This record gives sequence, C-alpha cells and structure tokens, in this order.
Amino acid sequence: MTPFRYRAARTDGAIVEGIVEAPSANQANAVVTDRGLFPLAVTPAEAADGARRPASRRDLAIVFQSIAALVSAGVPLERAVASSEALARGVLRDALADARNRLREGEGFAQALGAARGVVPGIVLGMLRAGERGSQLPLALEQVATHLEQEAELVARVRQALTYPLLLAVVGVASVLVIGTAIVPRFADLLGDLGQELPPATRILLVGSSILSHSWFLLIPAVAGVVALGVEVVRRPASRRRIEEALLAAPFVGPVRLALATSRITRALGGMLAAGMPLLAALAAAREAAGDLAVAERLERARERVTQGAPLSTSLEREGALAPGALQLVQVGESTGRLADMARRAGDLAAQEAERGLKALVTLVEPGLIVAFGGLVAFVAAALLQAVYSIRP
Repeated sequence: MTPFRYRAARTDGAIVEGIVEAPSANQANAVVTDRGLFPLAVTPAEAADGARRPASRRDLAIVFQSIAALVSAGVPLERAVASSEALARGVLRDALADARNRLREGEGFAQALGAARGVVPGIVLGMLRAGERGSQLPLALEQVATHLEQEAELVARVRQALTYPLLLAVVGVASVLVIGTAIVPRFADLLGDLGQELPPATRILLVGSSILSHSWFLLIPAVAGVVALGVEVVRRPASRRRIEEALLAAPFVGPVRLALATSRITRALGGMLAAGMPLLAALAAAREAAGDLAVAERLERARERVTQGAPLSTSLEREGALAPGALQLVQVGESTGRLADMARRAGDLAAQEAERGLKALVTLVEPGLIVAFGGLVAFVAAALLQAVYSIRP
C-alpha cells in the first residue's frame, strides 16, 4: 500500500486535505470519491514536495488541442496521448510518456498527469477529473484545450505589449552608463586642467560620473542583493499578498491586474462547470487560475459566502473578486441557468478589457521613460555647455 495525499471538496464546498493508502493512484482517487468528496488533487505523499517546473501554456495548449481532436475523432485516449508526445518537449514530453504508461495500467488521465507534480496546472487536472467523473472526458479535453489556448494568447499579448517599454528601458540605462563612464570623464580631465571654478550643475555631473566610473563594481552586488531581497519577499505568501493588494488598489495598474485575474478565473470556472464540476468545487479550483494571491483570497471569501447560501454574483460583487463588466455577465448567467457559457464569455470580455488597459498603461510608460532619459541627457549636455561657456580666456 502506498500513501497518497489528497485535496478535495466536500458537498458543502469546504476544502479538506488528508492522506489515504491505496495500491495505486487510481484506487486512491476512488477511495476519496467513496468518502463523498470531490477530488481536486491526489498525489503520492512522498512526491508531494517534489514539484517540478511547469510546462509553458503554449506547449500545453498545442498538446491538448491534439489530444482533444484525436479523442473526438474516436481515437482511444492512450493512442491519442502517444501520438501527441511528438508535439511536446522537455518535462511535458516526459510527463506524457509517464501518463501513457499509467493509462495502460488503468489509471485515470487526470491522475496519470498529476503524477508529474507541477508540470500540468492544477486547474487543468481539475477540469479533466470533473470530465472523467461525469463521463464527459472528450468535452473536458476540448474545454482544457480552449482554456490553455486562451491563456497562452493572453500571456503572449501581455509580453508583446511590454516588449517596447522594456527595450526602451534597457537602451536608456545602457546610454546613461556609456555617458557616465566614457564621455563625461574625458570632459572632466579637460576641465580639470584649466583650474577654474565650474558651475554647480557641472560639479554635480562630475561627482556622479566619478562615483559611477570608480565604483561601478559595487553596483553589481548591490543590484544582485536588491533583486535577491525582492525575490525572497515575493516568495513569502503574506508579503506577496500585501504587495498584490497594494497593486490592486493602485490607479491604472489595479484595474488591469483585476481584469487579467478575472479573465483567468471566469474562463476556468466556465470550463469546469461545462465539464460537470459542481459550483463550489469549481470555485475552489478556480483560485489556482487567478495568478494573483489577493484576487484568489477575494474569490475564496466569496465562495464561503456561497456556502452559506448567498447568491454567487452577490458574493463576488461584495468581495470585489471580478471586474465589473465580467460580473454583469455572471449575473446574467446565474439568473438564466447558463452560468458556464456566460462565465466563458465574461472571460473573453475581461481579457479584452485587460488588453485595452494594458495598452493605455504602456502609452503612459513609454513617454515617461522617454522624458526621464531625455531629461537626463539634456542635463548632461547643459552641464557640459555651462562649463564650456564659463571658461574665461
């Protein structure tokens, strides 16, 4: 018997965790189900702390699109997985190979993929598990493929929008370093030989250049230390949650972050509901798709209100867990009994809002960077010109 650690939802929506012993992961999943629980994750206890690097959303989308298409065409699941392995790479290919072997031994697809802990997102495993439990695996595979494709497209758009500002920042910093360490020191030597008093702006420039030229080697460990400290702070859930709460409250940035989290949550929620997962369990699993601890905490508080009998849309609105436009569609879906469909549409709407907000934010960042670096170069030029004009024959 092997110990398995599980995380499951009760019928009242509460999330419980524990350990069961079973000969295989598939039987462990059955034991948890027999207890009246809805399994969200079942992993070998000894591998619980051995999470691996997750596969990229783009690779996952391509693989699951292939598997979904083959299964919909009548190809057995094991053969569909084997045929799709060639489209994967790295840890994802290893995970598919291991999953194919586990499928041959009788395990479920979600459980087989979950054995490669961390490679496949938990939200994907939850959707697959819901489809298997409701005998709707082909539909669940299509929902997973759609969700991953939308996620990959959203990530690509965000990266594309941020490319130019990042490039502008890198070029600007490089230009400042060249000016401060190569150009200004040469003028400093010429001006020093004249032995005249220099204007205040020129003296400030020369002091800054001297510090940059002679102490540049101290900047590397200083920057590395700041980065390491930032990474350590972000790794702590409490600190990260406070930072993300502050970002949500910030103008311009907050609405974009909320829209991004809303698009992930509602798309995942719609996919899981369409695959047959109960609402409370779907809300619990949708937290993993948020990508924002602060929004995930709001969603959890909203789910607790739903367990107490409050309407879903009212709970989400009270906690501010979703963007206003998406929330309206969720309200419509709840009142018409089409929550799964309207949740997916809400995700599309939120993604469009996030893209528009991100573009507006970038349009503010780009001129800001140009003005900042342009102002610095103008200061250097003015300080040097003042020194030249102040030279007395």
